[in-house]
Amino acid sequence: LGHLTVPWPLQVPRVLLWLMIEIAIIGSDMQEVIGTAIAFSLLSAGRIPLWGGVLITIVDTLFFLFLDKYGLRKLEAFFGLLITIMALTFGYEYVVVRPRQAEVLKGIFLPYCRGCGREELLQAVGIVGAIIMPHNIFLHSSLVKTRAIDRSKKEAVQEANMYFLTESCLALFISFLINLFVMAVFGEAFYHQRNEDVHNKCINSSVSHYASIFPTNNETVSVDIYQGGVILGCYFGAAALYIWAIGILAAGQSSTMTGTYAGQFVME
Repeated sequence: LGHLTVPWPLQVPRVLLWLMIEIAIIGSDMQEVIGTAIAFSLLSAGRIPLWGGVLITIVDTLFFLFLDKYGLRKLEAFFGLLITIMALTFGYEYVVVRPRQAEVLKGIFLPYCRGCGREELLQAVGIVGAIIMPHNIFLHSSLVKTRAIDRSKKEAVQEANMYFLTESCLALFISFLINLFVMAVFGEAFYHQRNEDVHNKCINSSVSHYASIFPTNNETVSVDIYQGGVILGCYFGAAALYIWAIGILAAGQSSTMTGTYAGQFVME
């Protein structure tokens, strides 16, 4: 009956907007599920295939979301645990790799890309797209509505807004640090590395069984989150590889859960 009271031309844009949001959330969730599957593959030394990791991620995501039945606070505490694991693991990699602090600070306050061409700028745009998650706007808005606030009292609303602002600023700052750790580690450890150099380094390391994924040529090594973990293991020991994988697992799991949760709120 409610739909009949809305003029038909106004329903069409709403449906199209809803479909666009759902497709965007599905697209974001796909990369997060695959990232978690890569973490399972690294932690199992390749024994768990990518498709197996995807199935595990789907099942455990739905299982963890059942925590909502025991109260939203418990689910938020679980998210907090995953974020803490991410900060500790990626922070460990940052300390191990030891990027040049002066260059890191310079990049924070004076963003630049020396000698960058079309390919590098395309990667930079991709990084921005990977970091910004538009569906979190719907998630945060819906979570705010779950708080018990007496909206008839101006003081209560102002106090709630202050806490929401503090919470958002803290979350964004922690997110900034985690992304800074990852970007600095990749920039310091992998810049201008050649396939042959990485291959030879891996052969003489404790993770020598990964050496075959790098060809023996002089081309610049192409690094993704899987190969990135392998190179960290080759250069800094197996502990760096497994800690990297744990960080990816926590990141992928938390992102998959928030994406699914946001999709639920949009559907409602």
